[in-house]
Amino acid sequence: MSTRAPSVFCCTITPFDAEGRLDEEGLRLLVERLAVGGVGAFVGTSSPGEGFALTLHETERLYGVTKDAMAGRQPVRAMGVEPRSADEAYNLIKIAESVGMDAMQLYCLDLSHGNQPRPEELELFFRTNLDRMTIPAVLSTHFLLGYMIPLDMLARLLDDYPNIIGINCTTTDVGYLRHVIDLADGRVDVHVGGPQQAMTAVALGAQGFLCTEAIIAPRLCGSVIHHHVEGDDKAMFAAYDRVMRVSAINKWPGGSLRFTKAALRVLGLPGWHLRPPYLSLDDSAHEHIRQELAALEIAATEGLVL
Repeated sequence: MSTRAPSVFCCTITPFDAEGRLDEEGLRLLVERLAVGGVGAFVGTSSPGEGFALTLHETERLYGVTKDAMAGRQPVRAMGVEPRSADEAYNLIKIAESVGMDAMQLYCLDLSHGNQPRPEELELFFRTNLDRMTIPAVLSTHFLLGYMIPLDMLARLLDDYPNIIGINCTTTDVGYLRHVIDLADGRVDVHVGGPQQAMTAVALGAQGFLCTEAIIAPRLCGSVIHHHVEGDDKAMFAAYDRVMRVSAINKWPGGSLRFTKAALRVLGLPGWHLRPPYLSLDDSAHEHIRQELAALEIAATEGLVL
């Protein structure tokens, strides 16, 4: 069993104002809430961070403001977006390095139209960037790309690159997750994508989970890991149940972004505007979300005044 410290990370939104500009004050409030909740930040994500909608200049500002606002209280890592090439990923790595991010996630190659890299091509992609980046790396292996990083490749990369500090593993295959945790062997952190497998992952020896729900309820999400560290299983399971009830409010297909920003809006928090092609959910959806969050007493849990 690993002795590495348990933790939870939020895959953050990018807050925009009514004119579609980066809402820096809204971003600072989001980061403050994460810090108080004991939750680290992955920034500039594809979803829900609208990373593909950001210019490189906006990405630099997003990374920099987040890093400054967190002020060392929790880890701040760049998540980036799915790249087509090593150099495309390196453009974001250089930004993350320039603002002093704590780490940079490396997504697998997304070659579009269902194309997938051959194993030797994928390994070359990782090694090209691991050789030249100057901040720690977190590898992402994610089933929605249509493939997972082969386990033997993960083993070689972990052996060859001490600058790898984590693996974000998102899969429906618990056996694969079990093997990833075994390969990590206490050398790097393993987090699962989404709260759905959080309890399974922790039981198997992973460090924790990534989630979007911490945008809405950072104190609640942070409390799952806090209670785990304290050895209070009853409180941990109760908090986890509430996190999953927050997650289950989202009944709209197409990801978590629209739901998450609608939840921010009904909670009276800034940054809820979306950039095209995304459109906000309708009024009836907002009312449903308001009622469901009220039933879970999320505003009270999070210290919000509606």
